[in-house]
This record gives sequence, C-alpha cells and structure tokens, in this order.
Amino acid sequence: MSALNIKKSSNSHSAYNLRDPNAIIIEQHTLAVLVDNESGVLARVIGLFSGRGYNIDSLTVAEVDHEGHRSQITIVTRGTPQVIEQIKAQLARMVPVHDVHDLTAEGPSVQRELALFKVAGKGNSRIETLRLAEIFRAHVVDSTLESFVFEITGTPQKIDAFADLMRPLGLREMTRTGVAALSRGA
Repeated sequence: MSALNIKKSSNSHSAYNLRDPNAIIIEQHTLAVLVDNESGVLARVIGLFSGRGYNIDSLTVAEVDHEGHRSQITIVTRGTPQVIEQIKAQLARMVPVHDVHDLTAEGPSVQRELALFKVAGKGNSRIETLRLAEIFRAHVVDSTLESFVFEITGTPQKIDAFADLMRPLGLREMTRTGVAALSRGA
C-alpha cells in the first residue's frame, strides 16, 4: 500500500486503473436473436430468462424474413459478463434459434425506440409542453382542449429525458415499444 492507502492496480502499465478486480460489474447488453417464426418460440426464449432468474429490460419481436418465416427478437438485458456469455450460449443452443448477436459487444449499433405520451395541461403549461416537444422533435398525433398525445422516436435515453421533463407539466400516460437495434456498417 502507498502512503495514500491506494492499492496497486492489477495492471502494472497504468496508474489510472484503480478498480477493484473483484468488484461485480453489471453491464447492459442488446442481443439480436434470429429465430423461426412459429408458435411457442417466443415463450421458449422468455422461459430461458425466467427459469434462470434473468431480467429483460426491453423486448421486441417482428418477422424479418417472410419467405424464410424468420423473426428477430431484440432483447435488452443486464448481468455480469459471465451471465451475458451464459445467456448467449444458452440461446444459441435452442433449436429454433438460428443466430445470436451481442450488438453491444460486436461494435457500434443503432438503437431506437418509439413512445407515445399523453400530457394534460392548460394555459402556460400547454405552451411549455409544445416548446419542449419541438426541442425533442416529438410530433403531436392527437390534441384535445385538455391534452396532447406526442409520438417520439429516439434512443432510450432520449425517451427517458423527455418523460422526465413532461412529468411536472402533466404527464398522464406513456407507452413504449421497446428497443429495435441493428449493427452499424457492413
């Protein structure tokens, strides 16, 4: 130990790597899973997560190959690096699964989410709501004398930020689609 009571790093090449090597690191990963589009496949994939106590932060499913009858399941989950590797390995062993990609580990990816917000308000609060919606590029898809319904598309962080700003202005309801993601490049 040094005079400052700082333990030496496990990496002798850097004076800045002071992280405890025994600390548990929880990471968020986005997985793209290509599966057969048939009855019960989604239930089997979700069963893998629930049976082992893994949580799913976001889940989207859509058919991506009509002729080949295949769907893509996009799953956002959290865990230690070992847990994430275990999830990928167990998904890859399932019979209806054709491909598993960890978009977080494989490099840059594009992630978007769609959300609808119902915000009530009158007077100055309506004006402020419209001003903030314009800044976030949210579109008014429905309007009454007492409320607006906004549609917004963006990263999950952008959706969260918009929700945080709308709460004090009269946010009444919100719904989100979940993350849709693709890797960047060829």
